Amino acid sequence: MTPEALSAALFAIVSDRLAGVPDVSITESDTTVERPRNRDHGDWASNIAMKLAKRLGTNPRDFALELAPLIQRIDGVSAVDVAGPGFINITLDAAAAGEIARTVVEAGESFGHNAVLAGHTINMEFVSANPTGPLHIGHTRWAALGDSIARVLRASGAEVTTEYYINDAGSQMDTFGLSVLAAAKGLPTPEKGYPGPYIQSLAQRVLAAVPDLLDKPDDEALAIARDLAYEYQLAEIKQSLANFHVHFDVFFSERTLHAPDAQTGLTAIDDAEARLRAQGHVFEADDAVWVRTTDFGDDKDRVLTRGNGVVTYFAADAAYYLSKKDRGFGEKIYLLGADHHGYVGRLKALAAAAGDDPDTLTALIGQLVNLNGAKLSKRAGNIIELDDLLDWLGADALRYWLGRYPADSPLSLDGEKLRSRTNDNPVFYVQYAHARTRSVARNAADAGVTRADFEPALLVHPTETALLGALQEFPRVVAHAAELREPHRVARYLEELAGYYHRWYDACRVLPFGDEELAPIHGTRLWLNDATGQVIRNGLELLGVSAPDRM
Repeated sequence: MTPEALSAALFAIVSDRLAGVPDVSITESDTTVERPRNRDHGDWASNIAMKLAKRLGTNPRDFALELAPLIQRIDGVSAVDVAGPGFINITLDAAAAGEIARTVVEAGESFGHNAVLAGHTINMEFVSANPTGPLHIGHTRWAALGDSIARVLRASGAEVTTEYYINDAGSQMDTFGLSVLAAAKGLPTPEKGYPGPYIQSLAQRVLAAVPDLLDKPDDEALAIARDLAYEYQLAEIKQSLANFHVHFDVFFSERTLHAPDAQTGLTAIDDAEARLRAQGHVFEADDAVWVRTTDFGDDKDRVLTRGNGVVTYFAADAAYYLSKKDRGFGEKIYLLGADHHGYVGRLKALAAAAGDDPDTLTALIGQLVNLNGAKLSKRAGNIIELDDLLDWLGADALRYWLGRYPADSPLSLDGEKLRSRTNDNPVFYVQYAHARTRSVARNAADAGVTRADFEPALLVHPTETALLGALQEFPRVVAHAAELREPHRVARYLEELAGYYHRWYDACRVLPFGDEELAPIHGTRLWLNDATGQVIRNGLELLGVSAPDRM
């Protein structure tokens, strides 16, 4: 029996008890059961009696005692105990508890998926690094977290579009082009330009593509150098992300917001100003065009267009937000760097000015990460490149370690620990548990043990009870990770599950010992072994980490 099935049965019992009671009703969330901290108190616990007693004008413990015999009749429940002021502790019989092994194996890759966010249409923007250089360690954390958040959201029923906003407009692109052109000419890096051997490499690629580049007028040569180098650098960024197992559904170019429409001649930024003006939030002052975002909690009003006619970054932000709105995204999630705290208020104010509920916009602020032992990039000189980190540590270790901490916690990692193949390294510990499940399955096949027999009532060893209980928790862990945008909950769960599995492996045999004949317990334990491997695979997939069959 799954906790969802038990909660549904409890909901039916309490709803029947409340029939005819005026002004008292419950939802299915009210009867959600929780795992007791002390497993001696049972498999599951409910506080429904304490929630409802006051509204019913009765004592919580008395109400719990009234419900207990009704819960006892649920198929698969072996015992019900009322504790303290009215907690209801529920113990399942072994057969009902053991059924989760079959449920997991039969569900396969879909086990853990749930529908708590069904109907939610979400745009999720993260990384969005300038295309003027390689991705570095700062981008690495947002890439790992953003991709994992998107995975748990999808597993919980949400429709998610992941998006990379390419900052390919503005003065930094001209500076980038000037840096590449200077390198092509053999000149020093311009003042405030981009240094590093990677600029030299881009310049050589541009020259190879356009051999007569230096014979062209400076303006034309600059445009060619800028645009070709941008194309090459963006391709490198996409490849780095792919190597990191990070996928984006959309790469959105900022340039498109500044491009005039072929028929109207207006840009998306022009359209954004007109729409915000129609909402009554645009005004002129000090020879500039403003949005009155202070009406929606911002610390100051924001300029759309300066007196010289130059549009601001906020104007592009407004046009981009409206683009997301027009594409049908009811919710928008932004992953922002540690230096973007002041950005949250203006984004929410912008959403409100556009006529949306600002609570449909979530801005997650990530903290900085440093990695002991990491070397500065030879190509870029002053940064730690993602590609170098992948060569040194591998995608699995990097993704797992970055995913096992909340985004808002500063993070200092030990590179040698990430590389270690010991139980002190959580990613190794979890992956090894999976590899062990596959080894057991291979050895079982060689010994003639199959899943033909499944008698869940046989799974009574304390380590089996604990392991089965942990397996039951996985869908709820995924749902909580999605609702809270915290994929580290999946990582921490996997570490606990691996611990339960290793202890079970040490205590219970799947294979017959010596001349022992095959018995139903062997096939039944194979179900439990395979179910554990499936859940570990499913959890690692949500973190973008592989589940090796051998280690």
